[in-house]
Amino acid sequence: MVTVFGQNDSIAIPIDQESILYERSLDEDLSKKYTGDEFNYDVKTGESQNLLARFLKWLLEALGSAFGIDISPTTLIILEYIIYGLMGLLVIFILIRVFVNEKFNAIFTKKAKSLVEIDLSEQHIEAVDLDSLMKSALENKDYRLAVRYQFLKVLKLLSQKEIIEWHFEKTNLDYQKEIGEARLQTEFQKASYLYEYIWYGEQHIDEMGYTKTSSHFATLNSLIR
Repeated sequence: MVTVFGQNDSIAIPIDQESILYERSLDEDLSKKYTGDEFNYDVKTGESQNLLARFLKWLLEALGSAFGIDISPTTLIILEYIIYGLMGLLVIFILIRVFVNEKFNAIFTKKAKSLVEIDLSEQHIEAVDLDSLMKSALENKDYRLAVRYQFLKVLKLLSQKEIIEWHFEKTNLDYQKEIGEARLQTEFQKASYLYEYIWYGEQHIDEMGYTKTSSHFATLNSLIR
């Protein structure tokens, strides 16, 4: 009870024991008690995440459970940014293909193609001046392209001799089956293998290699004639 004095009057003010404040101390293990993703407010979870972030979280948690790896929230954020960067590079790549209308690696190619490849789907092989094309290829030291014209000359000669019926959709195996003479068929098989290895296999060939390859085609041409 507290007594207040003033002008010969006194008022008794009751003190509520329940309203007295007491100083309390925090438990030492408080920081350990409130840990985990649900108490980490730096990482977005649940509905607040975008679809990619939720998918990454699900995937990493699945991998972590399968292999016993603990993926931290910080690592999840780093991986998310990396994927965003890769997606940005993909968009840039598509834009280059659309607006520049050429292959992406052509940007880094110093030497442009000096010869226009023929389109056999638009014209018959017998109407193509392969000798002129092969001469231009050799002048430009494009021996791989010259090998292609060598092989097309073989097909052209076989078609002129009516040994095969040429069509641009046929395969070399189709032509091989049409050749009736055994030795000619064998030499054609060797030449077609050589051509496919160099042309479709994109093998580099120098002048010496072209000379050796050309001798095989010369032998085949002599058999056809």
